[in-house]
Amino acid sequence: MWLAGGGKTHGNTDDFGYHAEVHVNDLHATMLHLLGIDHKLLTHKFQGRNFRLTDIAGEVIRPMLA
Repeated sequence: MWLAGGGKTHGNTDDFGYHAEVHVNDLHATMLHLLGIDHKLLTHKFQGRNFRLTDIAGEVIRPMLA
């Protein structure tokens, strides 16, 4: 994925672009944070498991926000 406008780069991929250092859940959590939405508040329980847009592993990537 390519996002423009920040003037920063974060993370790398392998030579073929298959495996990224930044997980997509972390990227979604960061974009929601920039929109003013706490991704952890979007949690709902379904069949005994907590679900949210960023799954249970997404974290905001703080170095990208500086």
